[in-house]
Amino acid sequence: MNVLRGIRHAPKRALLGVVLAIVALAAYGCGDSEGEQLKIAFLADYSGPLAEFGPEIQKGAELAIQHINEAGGVNGQDVLLVTGDTGLDETKAVEEARRLVDVEGVHAIVGPLASGITAAVAESVTIDAEVPTITPSGTSPALTGIDDNGFLLRSTISDAAQGVVLAQLATDEGIGSVGVLFENSAYGQGLAAVFEANYGGEVKSSAYESGQASYLAELQSVGDTEYLVAIGYPTDALIFVREALENDVFANFLFVDGTKSQDLIDGIGGDLLDGFKGTAPASDENSGSLAAWNDAYTAVHGELPTRPFVREAYDAVIAIALAAESAGSLEGADLAAALLKIATPGGTVVIPGADSVKAGLEAAADGDDINYEGAATTLDWDAAGDVTSGFVGIWAFEGGEIVELETVPFSIE
Repeated sequence: MNVLRGIRHAPKRALLGVVLAIVALAAYGCGDSEGEQLKIAFLADYSGPLAEFGPEIQKGAELAIQHINEAGGVNGQDVLLVTGDTGLDETKAVEEARRLVDVEGVHAIVGPLASGITAAVAESVTIDAEVPTITPSGTSPALTGIDDNGFLLRSTISDAAQGVVLAQLATDEGIGSVGVLFENSAYGQGLAAVFEANYGGEVKSSAYESGQASYLAELQSVGDTEYLVAIGYPTDALIFVREALENDVFANFLFVDGTKSQDLIDGIGGDLLDGFKGTAPASDENSGSLAAWNDAYTAVHGELPTRPFVREAYDAVIAIALAAESAGSLEGADLAAALLKIATPGGTVVIPGADSVKAGLEAAADGDDINYEGAATTLDWDAAGDVTSGFVGIWAFEGGEIVELETVPFSIE
């Protein structure tokens, strides 16, 4: 009663302060406060040429959220995942990124999937907004050179590595000449250039614009070679691979991560693709991190994913959560700085899985050094946000399915 009487007769400014204090106590609890909720966006493709990839890669991000929240979340609250659709369109992607940052208030973004879209989002939105962005699948070497102030990273390898392995695969297969058909984008240009620089045989190459009704002219311009190297995405590849077969321009193919597609099998026919090989980012087959992730993923989904970059999405989300706990802050600049530290050698090793993630979050909150060894790579980022070492996988279409054959280690240091 005396307190209430004092409040009643207090000056208005003092009264306002007391009221605000009471409101704060009611909202947060006496002496048991929770911090701000970490919000992570998954900006991917649910429409357009990469529509088959978005939902499956999202499963990797969702598994990470599950493990983080089972561990108690970040700042004492569950981490929230919100999504956006780029449609593989720069304008739409930039608008979605602005919505996620300005309206949803996300603290970090996992995505986009395509390299060119990633560059557009970073340069138009997230660098200036100081929102750390980790693409799980943007592989173009062009991303390395973006002046991003530390706000753009990737949890996958650069095509500076995949292109070399693709060239070696062509050589090992005894292929003496190739036609390279590549999408006219940062992804297609970058991978094609690295392949051509490292392949010793004859090369004819042609860029194509996505969304054409026919690619026959481009195919014929790179014809009279032994194999077609198909660098692009499934929607376009479905058209030009069919045209190559139906018009007897090509009967043999090499594929890459963008054409590692079940939709391609379903649309062309497994019998026509049987035995043809390709490359894609991969993980160390003997890694304890990969084994732990495989167990966790199959426990939820019953089988491992066939499309690439699901593990990379998981790693990106876990890295953001660990960085937030390590920094003790959700400010963009603090998160960006912490991301470069939580995966470097030394300190408490954290691997995929609910138990290890819980231990890692607790250690990070206590100020301990963290070394996250991801399901896809170790995530030992350099100053440009590139993964410096990892593995490229060689896979094949066999019996109407995608079959993994071997992994090849690389280092770009």
